[in-house]
Amino acid sequence: MPVIPRRQEEVFVCAQCRLGLAALMSRPYRVLFVCLGNICRSPAAEGVMRALVEAEGMAERITVRSAGTAGWHTGKLPDQRMRNAAQNRGYNLCSRARQVNEDELSANDLVLVMDQPNLRDVRSIDREGRHTAKIHLFCDFCTDHEEKEVPDPYYGGEQGFELVLDLLEDGCRGVLAHVRSTLA
Repeated sequence: MPVIPRRQEEVFVCAQCRLGLAALMSRPYRVLFVCLGNICRSPAAEGVMRALVEAEGMAERITVRSAGTAGWHTGKLPDQRMRNAAQNRGYNLCSRARQVNEDELSANDLVLVMDQPNLRDVRSIDREGRHTAKIHLFCDFCTDHEEKEVPDPYYGGEQGFELVLDLLEDGCRGVLAHVRSTLA
């Protein structure tokens, strides 16, 4: 299992991550963010990560997508409140909601879930356990926040969306550091 950066610890890359390095050199490293409905947390993570990747000039080497464990909102844009909060920070959230499936798990190099129920649901999709090593809680990559999960802001107020973005900005920096070290 990869060693995940947590807090201020140094970033290391495990042997398993390096095994697929030759394949990674010929295609982009793929990151998938997953939440429940794919209208708040995961599309915001996609938008934050995409902005970081582009700012670092790594858009050709890293692709970012998001999905939900439930299909209720398939085809819809992210929640307007999440889009507004993200836009206020300079992020464009324009992806359409979709549901995660086993093919998505196979196609991505790193799958980051927002909370324990998402983790349970994604692991249930991975019936044979082939993708366990690449599925992690997003907050394991945070260094400035102590939260273990990204809370769902859907039923809360404006401050919930701001907290989510704070966590996503922090964690996405850690994700980028991990991917960079994997590709190095």
